[in-house]
Amino acid sequence: MIRLNLPTFEIKLSGTKEHPRIYDILRRRYIALTPEEWVRQHFVHFLTDHKGYPTALMANEISLSIGNKKLRADSVLYDRQMQPRMIIEYKAPHIEITQKVFDQIAAYNLLLHVDYLVVSNGLQHYCCRMDYENHKYEFLREIPDYDEITLDNNK
Repeated sequence: MIRLNLPTFEIKLSGTKEHPRIYDILRRRYIALTPEEWVRQHFVHFLTDHKGYPTALMANEISLSIGNKKLRADSVLYDRQMQPRMIIEYKAPHIEITQKVFDQIAAYNLLLHVDYLVVSNGLQHYCCRMDYENHKYEFLREIPDYDEITLDNNK
């Protein structure tokens, strides 16, 4: 796996060379180590270890459905009332972040109606705050700390 534009963490691996697995602290089990999972685990650790996001309020691989179509959000952050606040979409490092990726996360947001959307391929990270009142969104310079998101919730 390649080095990402995210802090390192104590990586727990298992499995074989042909079928490596990485420990997911949110699902509390080993998961197949794919390039996208490599990004997810780094990003989750970045959020929990460096941005103060509680693991108890985060979940990976959240099932969603629109009509008969089944979707899956990569990660969702909830507030203390268990309302979704942020959707995070991961791509493998070699996947370019395009409008199509933002369209994908926007579809998830039609169901969850969160305040923040985040997209990362491990090398580039984008975060935007939704402004539903004015029908727009604002790209942020960096991923907010959990305390900042909590303050937004109390406005």
